[in-house]
Amino acid sequence: MGNLTDDMTRLRGEVDALRSDRGALMQELARGAKELASTVSAMQADFAAAHNAMARKSRRERASYVARIKKQVGRMRKETSSDLAGARRAWLGKTK
Repeated sequence: MGNLTDDMTRLRGEVDALRSDRGALMQELARGAKELASTVSAMQADFAAAHNAMARKSRRERASYVARIKKQVGRMRKETSSDLAGARRAWLGKTK
């Protein structure tokens, strides 16, 4: 065979090898994209679970805080009412 035939045969082999390599690369990239999507999906699920847990805890803490404030304000109102009643009695003097 001549040089041209040998070169064409070699070139054809290189083209086939490169095409095969490109196909393998495309499959690897597709597999990597699927794995990445799966990883991101799992991470988002973890974030959502953590957010929900944090929201529940925060909700409980706020409810507890509001309940404490209500008790404190109730006590303060009662004390103020008692003070005002005492001042009123002192102002009006003893009644028969």
